[in-house]
Amino acid sequence: MTREARQQDLITYYSNELRARSDRALPDARVTRRTAYLSQLQAEGRHSVLEIGCGPGRDGEAIASAGFDYTGVDLAPASVEACRGLGLRAEVASVLELPFDDETFDAGWTMSTLLHVADDDLDLAVREIVRVLRPGAVLAVGLWGSAAGGERVWQDESGFGPGRFFSIRTDEGLRAVLAEHGVVEEWLTWDDREGPMHYQWAVVRV
Repeated sequence: MTREARQQDLITYYSNELRARSDRALPDARVTRRTAYLSQLQAEGRHSVLEIGCGPGRDGEAIASAGFDYTGVDLAPASVEACRGLGLRAEVASVLELPFDDETFDAGWTMSTLLHVADDDLDLAVREIVRVLRPGAVLAVGLWGSAAGGERVWQDESGFGPGRFFSIRTDEGLRAVLAEHGVVEEWLTWDDREGPMHYQWAVVRV
């Protein structure tokens, strides 16, 4: 499957799932880490935050409400429109080609988005995020991982559209990629569902 085909399947799926995702509460563990992350940004005097994979704006609303200058990007135009409907600044864009100048933002936030990027493109994606962040910026990354890892197309039974491409990474593999682009200052994992996967959380100083 080509990169373009993977991206189009993701756009279709998340556009169809938009309403359901808007109404779905975020996991408590993620909200707890987000609160701590925003407190860290406030303590450091950070002002602007870029979210990669903004979806319908659930994290974006919290980030903007905390007083930050928020910008979100997403592949799906429907998600971007939903964010704009909430009064959030958002643009249609791929993490592989962000439409911003170098060193534009004080901080970055991306949750459950880079798992849709193939392993061959992961370094490019992280490099592109780091490009638009200022030196010393704080980047928060959240992903689903497992001990086995591996790439697959997940056929969802919800009826929201085509299968979604996932690249599930081991803790060691993800940390190694992130460490090439900064210092991993915080690393946590937690179980958030039944099955072999767990959630990976990292805070990287770029």
